[in-house]
Amino acid sequence: MATTVHMEALSPTMEEGRLVKWTKKEGDPVKTGETLAEVETDKAVMELIARADGNLVKVLVPEGKTVPVGDVVAYIGAPGEKVGEASAAAAAGKGKGEGGRVLPAPPPTPTPVPTATVSDERVKASPLAKRIARETGVDLKLLSGSGPGGRVVKRDLEGAPAAPPAPLPPPPSPIPVAARSGAAFEDVPLTQIRKTIARRLVTSLGPIPHFFLTTEVDMERAAEARAALNKDLGDQGKVSFNDIIVKATALALVRHRACNAWFQEDHIRYWNEVHLGMAVAVEDGLITPVIRNADQRTMSQISGEARALADKARRRQLKPDEYTGATFSVSNLGMFDIDQFTAVINPPEAGILAVGTVVEKPVVLEGQVVPRKRLRLTMSCDHRVIDGATGAAFLKTLKQMLENPLAMVL
Repeated sequence: MATTVHMEALSPTMEEGRLVKWTKKEGDPVKTGETLAEVETDKAVMELIARADGNLVKVLVPEGKTVPVGDVVAYIGAPGEKVGEASAAAAAGKGKGEGGRVLPAPPPTPTPVPTATVSDERVKASPLAKRIARETGVDLKLLSGSGPGGRVVKRDLEGAPAAPPAPLPPPPSPIPVAARSGAAFEDVPLTQIRKTIARRLVTSLGPIPHFFLTTEVDMERAAEARAALNKDLGDQGKVSFNDIIVKATALALVRHRACNAWFQEDHIRYWNEVHLGMAVAVEDGLITPVIRNADQRTMSQISGEARALADKARRRQLKPDEYTGATFSVSNLGMFDIDQFTAVINPPEAGILAVGTVVEKPVVLEGQVVPRKRLRLTMSCDHRVIDGATGAAFLKTLKQMLENPLAMVL
């Protein structure tokens, strides 16, 4: 009897998925653990895995279509096995709305979203070895397999050199717009990530009583510290102002635990660990990868991890544990020359820091007007958790650390 393939919940918040690409075609043999399809979730493009051996005898959902979690998308069975038309029709009908109306699906992605930086095509390898190779950037073509028939297996990847990282893509336009046509307007269906953003904003700006605190920071000493660090690092990577702000924010949260908290309806959870969310603009929205235990990371570690996570976010390759569990978030629009803005809290977090651009301004210092590098920070606070004085004390500590970087080592 044929085995049903369901649209699985591939992320903690996934309610529906868009089938981007079938990697197996009808009639192809499949084994448990092999990739059947690529699915766009609300956060990333992930793999739908076969849960049985056999052949892909029937595909019910075409590429580009969006269906709810739990719907049947295909059948795996014996070679040549036929699936009853009634069963297939009933399964396909689950993805329809009232009256049998097919739910609108977003248009095909303009460019294919890669799920790996290297190719494992035409290489004899176990499914596990292929997955490890994709995750670690190892080119399977360079390996000699020790498995049956020269097949590459897990042990062959131990100590294998990783392929050089692919160059970072150019920053995407935050709002993708359909190409202009002769019509008066174009309607573009919401992508999965844009649907999630819409839902999250409703649960944030509506129920959460926001208030905002703004301070201006002198960044001269931070700029000097950054220049000295980058001189020592040489070709090992560069530290950005954002890396310094992330580190200072994490250390300030250690001292002000009341801001490192979640609102949980009937209680407040105060975190002893600092996991900082870092807002990253992707092609069709925003995602917040998480730097775990940011207070315990060195500046260069934060720099390397931030770059790697931002790259994975733009390539839609983040895993659920890489974008969930933040205790506080930082959103930086300084690279877009934005002087100051307010960010929306990402529940259940109780606060988010909005970072503007570092700009040189005339400042009165010891009776003289001199140019100084200045930065504006705005903290959005959930008033159910953070009071005005509590947020102000946190910002004061953060400002002191940025204006005197040596304070970070005290």
